[in-house]
Amino acid sequence: MASISSLNQIPCKTLQITSQYSKPTSKISTFPITSTNFPSISVKEFTNPKPKFTAQAKNYDKDDEWGPEVEQIKPSGGGVAVAEEEPPKEPSEIELLKKQLVDSFYGTNRGLSASSETRAEIVELITKLESMNPTPAPTEALPLLNGKWILAYTSFSGLFPLLSRGTLPLVRIEEISQTIDSETFAVQNCVVFAGPLATTSITTNAKFEVRSPKRVQIKFDEGIIGTPQLTDSIELPENVEFLGQKIDLSPFKGLINSVQDTASSVAKSISSQPPIKFPISNSNAQSWLLTTYLDDELRISRGDGGSVFVLIKEGSPLLKP
Repeated sequence: MASISSLNQIPCKTLQITSQYSKPTSKISTFPITSTNFPSISVKEFTNPKPKFTAQAKNYDKDDEWGPEVEQIKPSGGGVAVAEEEPPKEPSEIELLKKQLVDSFYGTNRGLSASSETRAEIVELITKLESMNPTPAPTEALPLLNGKWILAYTSFSGLFPLLSRGTLPLVRIEEISQTIDSETFAVQNCVVFAGPLATTSITTNAKFEVRSPKRVQIKFDEGIIGTPQLTDSIELPENVEFLGQKIDLSPFKGLINSVQDTASSVAKSISSQPPIKFPISNSNAQSWLLTTYLDDELRISRGDGGSVFVLIKEGSPLLKP
């Protein structure tokens, strides 16, 4: 039969069915497919079809081995990005208290002429600072004690007899300071006096011993009266206050100017002399000092008589008005 023989000429694909649990068991021939029933499809395309993708890339210079450049993203609006500045640091509670304390000293002449209300305010601020002391054991942090400390306030009216009696005419106290050297355990107290023609100083030298984390014992060795340092010219105020009365100095200006040359020559002869030293060996040669607050610019100490001393480190911004 010709029709049967022609059908036999169409190739058939044999499908082998296997199982993962057994060996191949049978072979089944696929049903013959004629070209009249289906379009021509290759076996490869039929058994393993793959999707087709079309890629399109921008042309770029062949010499550019890195390919096309990546466009930089620019901020909208054409603005320039600027680093945001940090806001100013807020002062701490201790810094605010220190500023309040120093401001309360204004017009008190280091506390000697402070009113009772001002003293009460100062005591309250000192107590608050002492409760927040960043250095609980000052004698164990001796490097912080080093340097020159300027006296800003004291409740000790007997610091020097001159201070308790008031200010002498034409003489003012320029500075009261304490210098500490922790390596040699030395303390130097100094008062600088300024007059119309020269300045001089009275200094006391002492040694200290550590007795507790806050307390030191001080023993004074000697006092020194410094050599007067000449000023450029005599500068007189319009008037001075002495024993509660104002004295007008304008009638004396002509007289003082006439003797200025003579006074200068006398002062020069005095300034050429060495400082005068004297030993200190009386019962007041020893005392103790308790440091109740200490940081790198402020120190609060209490003396054996209950007096308070507030000192500011030389160079601190707290000394500026």
